[in-house]
Order: sequence, then C-alpha cells, then structure tokens
Amino acid sequence: MQRFAKELVQLNPDVLVGITTPATAALRNETHTIPIVFAIVNDPVGSGFVASLAKPGGNITGFANIEASLSGKWLELMHEVAPSVSRVGFLFNPRTAPFAPYYLDTFRSVTSTLKIEAIEAPVQSTAEVEAVMTKLGRESGAGLIIMPDTFTYANRETIISIANRDRLPAIYPFRVFAVAGGLLSYGIDLANSLRGAAMYVDRILRGAKPNELPSQLPTKFEMVINLKTAKALGLSIPDRLLITADEVIE
Repeated sequence: MQRFAKELVQLNPDVLVGITTPATAALRNETHTIPIVFAIVNDPVGSGFVASLAKPGGNITGFANIEASLSGKWLELMHEVAPSVSRVGFLFNPRTAPFAPYYLDTFRSVTSTLKIEAIEAPVQSTAEVEAVMTKLGRESGAGLIIMPDTFTYANRETIISIANRDRLPAIYPFRVFAVAGGLLSYGIDLANSLRGAAMYVDRILRGAKPNELPSQLPTKFEMVINLKTAKALGLSIPDRLLITADEVIE
C-alpha cells in the first residue's frame, strides 16, 4: 500500500482520495501538500489526519466512518437479539485497525454496565480467525462483534461462515455482512460516505482548500437483519427491531 501511495504522489495529481484508515495513512506519509480526501476512516483526529473535525488544519479532510459510541450500540443489539449471551468477543486486526482503542474503551465500559464479559480478540490471519472463533463458539453464552477494519471486511465471508457454523450470534458493522449471511449489521451507509468524498473532490478541483472543508461524522446509519440466519441460529428477533430495521432479509 505504501508503494502504491508513493507512485500516486509521484504523478503529482490535483487531489488524492484515501479509502479506509490504512490507505489514508499511506498517502499522508508521502505528501503534506497535495490535497487528500478520505472516506471510511474510523478516527481521523486520533489517527493524526486532522487537527479537529471542524478545522482540519492541513492538506487532509473527509468523511469519518463511524463513532466510538457505536460499539455500545452493537452490544445493546446483541443483548436484544441474544439475551442469553454473557461473554462477547471483539474481533479485529491490530495491524489494520490501529484505531482499535477508539472502540475498545466504550466496549469495555458497556460490557461492564450490561454485566457481560468482554473478550478482546485480536487476529492477524484467517488461521487466527478460525482458532479464535472456534474457541469462542465452544463456550456457552458466547457472542461476537466485528470491528470495522479492512481485514475483517476483506475476510467477511470466512468470518460469517464460521460464526454460522458454530452457531455464534454476531453483530457486524456494515450491510454487506448481513447480505452475505451475517445475523445483523448496524453501521453507516458506505455509499453515502463515498458520495460525500466525491463532492469534496469536486470542491477542491474548483479551488477550495482542504483546511476550509470540515471533516464530517456520519449522519446516516442503517440496520439490516438476516431473518434466515436468525432462524438457523434459533434466535427470535424482537418485533421492535424488525419494525425499525432498514432491511429484513428473509
């Protein structure tokens, strides 16, 4: 990724676009002058991309992926769809998710409030995913939350397959997971974030400066429930969630 970023910067474009935190970090390491617009980035301030959301202060701005408080929302949803769950693993890759503490602090706090055991589950390969999830699936009262990062996104089919095989209730960060067979997803509309980035690219090409364009938090969230998967796992989804869901897959 860093090699590709270097090649792009050497082309001296008018603007660069970084999709995800690792891609944006790679571009930032190569230039502090060419405007960079990011999308699907978890913690732009904590990652050092911008000084603040309102005043980016440099050559980078864009659209954040999600808020840390949503790890609490995922836990609440887990508690509703699988009330028997008493221990929850949080799956992430520390190499592709250096922002993990951004979510983990809220995760620990909410699990304590709900009296659920918090299990941090760092993985760096599909073999480790298999080992961690299989171990978790063998234990009674276990559930899983998937952190939004490029590794979990790229390996979503493997993660979903193991979770369903081991009858492990799991909450996912994006609609694509639920469409692929995951139990329930709650997160931003990824396409909406990309549309926002495209608008910022347009404004920069028309003369705007990145430090004049505030970095924005997501405003549109969607919940997708895979009822077929829920039935296979023996779970009864509360009517309240079915009514408020943006999409129910049957």
